[in-house]
Amino acid sequence: MGVYLSTPKTEKFSEDGENDRVRYGLASMQGWRSTMEDAHAAYPDLDASTSFFGVYDGHGGKVVAKFCAKYLHQQVLKNEAYAAGDIGTSVQRAFFRMDEMMRGQRGWRELAILGDKFNKFSGMIEGLIWSPRSGNSNDQVDNWAFEEGPHSDFSGPTSGSTACVAVLRNNQLFVANAGDSRCVISRKGQAYNLSRDHKPDLEVEKERILKAGGFIHAGRVNGCLNLARAIGDVEFKQNKFLPAEKQIVTANPDINTIELCDDDDFLVLACDGIWDCMSSQTLVDFIHEQLQYESKLSVVCERVLDRCLAPSTATGEGCDNMTMVLVQFKKPIKCASSSEEQSSQSKSADNELEIEGTQD
Repeated sequence: MGVYLSTPKTEKFSEDGENDRVRYGLASMQGWRSTMEDAHAAYPDLDASTSFFGVYDGHGGKVVAKFCAKYLHQQVLKNEAYAAGDIGTSVQRAFFRMDEMMRGQRGWRELAILGDKFNKFSGMIEGLIWSPRSGNSNDQVDNWAFEEGPHSDFSGPTSGSTACVAVLRNNQLFVANAGDSRCVISRKGQAYNLSRDHKPDLEVEKERILKAGGFIHAGRVNGCLNLARAIGDVEFKQNKFLPAEKQIVTANPDINTIELCDDDDFLVLACDGIWDCMSSQTLVDFIHEQLQYESKLSVVCERVLDRCLAPSTATGEGCDNMTMVLVQFKKPIKCASSSEEQSSQSKSADNELEIEGTQD
């Protein structure tokens, strides 16, 4: 079958929701790809004052994206930094925690289940009968206990996923990103990128890759991965003399915080299947146009997907999986300073990233 199908799968998964702070809609579509490797998360009520949205774009398989969609927001919520009000630190630790949780027998078993390799009736995983001692531990995320078993030395998945998440608390917005999925905010109709696409040719990424013993060939890490940061991809994280944030490929996210205000219209999180086809400003303009006569946000997302879908696989552009989350702010708080001067703060050790208006 190859990478592409003979005809695209245009059926869409769509969802809408709201609370007193936000309205959201989302849509995802497999498109021309032979498998669907995107995943997403939308929790408008992560707790009483916080909303969480995320998109995850898998590569080499779907399991890491699905794992992140299932567990990353839970780890944000359960980290001690979150209870102390330090959202940025809790999100950063949750990104690293995904790699830790996917190791060993427990990690292998969870990935096998998410990858449809687990027969829930017989308890058989790929021909191996395995009955974990931890009982009903799937619901005990806090107690991610070590399990003895034939895969106790499993170092983690060779596949991986991007992760781009937005956490909204009161009038503060926290955006964390690892990879080339992207978060964009519309402020008075102007698109501002709240994340940076982590490509290997960025100077700060190239420096880390080379120092960790990797190389870049044809724009790809070690000639195969066209991302410099991702969750999973254990083969690029094997240097035992370096911390997780300095590996060839790292899960370390850029984390940016901004104050929302009346000028802010909506937020978009989307995988690169969208950004390959539309610039940030083009997408913001298209959404504004659609919102003039369409109130259901998932329908707006579906129209973006249809617009991006290529008529054929001749060029490759518009042939990827596509996932998009659109979040409207209900009760923005006035800016303390001019929105045009608003900047973001990065918690990444090696980057300072300001909100930058995009150009077509």
